[in-house]
Amino acid sequence: MPDTDIAKESSNSAQPLEFELPFKTRPERLDKVLARLIPEHSRSRLQAWIEGGHVQVNGQAARVRQMVNPGDKLTVWEQLPPESQAFSPEPVPFGVVAQSPDWIVVNKPAGLVTHPGAGNWSGTLLNGLLYRFPELKTVARAGIVHRLDKDTSGLLVVARHEKAQTHLIRQLQDRTVSREYVALAHGNIVRAGTVDQAIGRDPRVPVRMTVDHPIAPKQAITHYEPLRIGETTEGLLVTEVVCRLETGRTHQIRVHLASLRHPLVADMLYGGKQAGGATRQLLHARALRFDDFSTGRRVEFQAPLADDFLEVLQGIAWQA
Repeated sequence: MPDTDIAKESSNSAQPLEFELPFKTRPERLDKVLARLIPEHSRSRLQAWIEGGHVQVNGQAARVRQMVNPGDKLTVWEQLPPESQAFSPEPVPFGVVAQSPDWIVVNKPAGLVTHPGAGNWSGTLLNGLLYRFPELKTVARAGIVHRLDKDTSGLLVVARHEKAQTHLIRQLQDRTVSREYVALAHGNIVRAGTVDQAIGRDPRVPVRMTVDHPIAPKQAITHYEPLRIGETTEGLLVTEVVCRLETGRTHQIRVHLASLRHPLVADMLYGGKQAGGATRQLLHARALRFDDFSTGRRVEFQAPLADDFLEVLQGIAWQA
């Protein structure tokens, strides 16, 4: 009996799909069978449903590589795709430093993704913003105008309405938004300087950015200044450094300091090593300045270093 003759019941999301395999079929892996029976869903998604306990064979929880046989009864509870949750309000914790009718200044904790994307369709700062400030559902990207990497902590500004968002985006384009970061980098950085090198996707490692033969490079300018030099408990020389951005490219500070052979401590993607107990790249957006939409006045905000960053700094033997 062909697959088209298999009984297929309601596809209502509240009701499972039910199939009974014909007696003339051959034994075959469950995920392959489901891929034929429900072709509108990818095989990888079907495998995720099986692993998540949303598929049963003869009333029992199924396994991805399980073989199914003639006469078996399959029950499938269809699940919404992960990306459908991208703009759903969720009680995600984050700090609010200040707010006005036009903007919100957020202190993002390390480990929190700013905006939904592949592999992180929920549990992001955007989801938390929609939960705490429901009016942001009418603003593109929930008012987010710039981002911080997942493991970077600190300040970013969110617009509360479209006009304020446009105002902030234009300031970013004009390079009048001031963003200051503190980083802990490997090696001895003895003097201040500027890195002016275009950044683009690394043709060899898609998750990395690079200044070395990048794909679709864009201008990137980072000013840096060393604060103090010390030694970790592992005997590694490190420098606490302040970085100021003129542009805002993906991974900009991480890439630029790595290009100087001073990658950030614990930034494994760009050649950093774990040291002093650091479990993430030590980078913190500590100061933010921009022009207020309503008054035109310059406003300034600061956020203290995260506890894990402070703990690493306290364990370093700093030079006098």
